[in-house]
Amino acid sequence: MNQGFSEKTPFWLDPKKRSIASQIGVLFIVGMLAWYLISNTLANLEKQKIATGFGFLSKESSFEIGEPLIPYSAADTYAKALVVGVLNTIKVAFIGILLTIILGTFIGIARLSSNWLVSRLAGAYVEVMQDIPVLLQLFFWYAIFYESLPMPRNALNPAEGIFLCNRGVVFAVPEAHPAHLYIFTAFILGCGMTYLLRRWAKQRQEKTGKIFPMFKAGILIIIGLPVLVWLGFGAPTQMNVPVLEGFNFKGGITFSPEFMAVLMGLVLYTAAFVAEVVRAGIQAVGKGQREAAMSVGLKPGQVLSLVILPQALRVIIPPLTSQMLNLTKNSSLAVAIGFPDFVSVANTTINQTGQSIEGVALIMAVYLFFSLSTSAFMNWYNKRVALVER
Repeated sequence: MNQGFSEKTPFWLDPKKRSIASQIGVLFIVGMLAWYLISNTLANLEKQKIATGFGFLSKESSFEIGEPLIPYSAADTYAKALVVGVLNTIKVAFIGILLTIILGTFIGIARLSSNWLVSRLAGAYVEVMQDIPVLLQLFFWYAIFYESLPMPRNALNPAEGIFLCNRGVVFAVPEAHPAHLYIFTAFILGCGMTYLLRRWAKQRQEKTGKIFPMFKAGILIIIGLPVLVWLGFGAPTQMNVPVLEGFNFKGGITFSPEFMAVLMGLVLYTAAFVAEVVRAGIQAVGKGQREAAMSVGLKPGQVLSLVILPQALRVIIPPLTSQMLNLTKNSSLAVAIGFPDFVSVANTTINQTGQSIEGVALIMAVYLFFSLSTSAFMNWYNKRVALVER
């Protein structure tokens, strides 16, 4: 006798059909609710004679933005102003994520150090930074850079070509030269060659058991190619050194107190959480792995880089992704200290145009894009380092 449902079974007794019907019902309810909210909002805006739509993006913005990464003036449109804000947010998030991963990994490894003082200092850093709200840290660093540092005329000069003052951090950069584009191209090419060489070395090791000195070869390729290009162009060494003119520095590159405060606050705060993620990932690797690696003659540094960290990454990546997303989203707090990130520019746009719904929608869309793109990249990387089931 057939134990399943017959073809004539009513749909309300069929689990699959009930499931599909319930999902359609939920989708219908959500759609009706969205339609009601949107239509009600549009009706209220029409009653108050408030214009809707994104036509304001093509109008003149009439406000300046500090530290634009692309040419911008008050005569440009609101659309370009918002693009400048997006680029400033990306700058903070990208540099912040790189520095956070480096600092967090270092602190996490230090937490497991056999040196009592090093491990205690790393533990104290984690406890202090995690317990202080990130917004207070932004205010603290802003006060340090803006109020505690001297005026440009009395700027601190910790190294040649570097100045610290209440206008920010000013340092020398290489003078513009045609060789720089080719040097950068050589660097990208070197990274690609290193990736292919790594794949070859891995296949070779699986077949023959011989270990190829990948680290040294990779460093030689990534650094050697740009150096050869640099030498081929006559080894240009001219630097654009900042010089004090009037009440400020001219030349070089300047990071404002607002940018430095945002970067310091976000990096130091998030690195404390990343350190705990790294520590937990390393401790998740069984002690037998370490002992087996030591028994075949690997040095402590080789044990960490070749055995412990590759396995720990499978535990580290998922929570690390969350911390990267937190840093990106916390960058919106930059508005509190006046850094012109996307939220700050969008707020100014809303105040001038009155398009609050559209402005908030743009903010939500931009941060949703940041979050989804970061998650997609980290999920892709997580699949690459995941164990393959046999």
